[in-house]
Amino acid sequence: MIFDTHAHYNDEAFDEDRDELLKSLPENGIKLVVNVGANLSSTEESIALAEQYDFIYAAAGVHPSDSGELTEANFLLLESMASHKKVKAIGEIGLDYYWDEPDRAVQKEWFARQIALAKKCGLPIVVHSRDAAKDTLDILKAEKADEAGGIIHCFSYGTEMARGFLNLGFYLGIGGVLTFKNARKLKEVAAYAPLDRIVLETDCPYMAPVPNRGKRNSSLNLPYVAGELGRIKGVAEDEIQRATFENGRRLYRIL
Repeated sequence: MIFDTHAHYNDEAFDEDRDELLKSLPENGIKLVVNVGANLSSTEESIALAEQYDFIYAAAGVHPSDSGELTEANFLLLESMASHKKVKAIGEIGLDYYWDEPDRAVQKEWFARQIALAKKCGLPIVVHSRDAAKDTLDILKAEKADEAGGIIHCFSYGTEMARGFLNLGFYLGIGGVLTFKNARKLKEVAAYAPLDRIVLETDCPYMAPVPNRGKRNSSLNLPYVAGELGRIKGVAEDEIQRATFENGRRLYRIL
């Protein structure tokens, strides 16, 4: 059994065959999926998918690159969407310093506000952090995000930062990049992190693993990631799948 803890099946890359692909997932061992919002419209789309498919859940949130769209009025709309019975997290939220816009102060403000929303709703958070390791960790500590818990999605830092996030009780999301030959840093983190703090994710349609690197990604590729994680840890692939499945259920409180 596999749990894809971070997908974007609402993306236009799936417009031609979305229903066919999603219906095929359970018969191929993909038993649970969380479809993650990146702004208000994709959050609505994620909830619609979760309503359509029993095995799909949703996360409601605004990505740092879209945080400039947030206002007090539409933040109330986000809070309303977060109350949906199939919404299991606030995300993806965080900081992205790769781009110059929106302003870092804007990103920080809405990151903190969405952490507060998660705590208010009793939900974990899905954290996007790109080129912003220290500020991300500092805000998580300042906002007492450990009270919400959550996942550092698409983890891309080294073992020292991994230690900081793990010490706050967060999970590390690992996907297709783990299979890349040049992913030395992530392989070191995968070896370092306890297995009970790792979850599998695709970030599909992006980040397809070897041997499908560069192609459209889907949950069907996660066995490649599980296999590589098992190789690194010296654990059988089926044990990796079982452990990360249970980790995902615990993270998102899907019992």
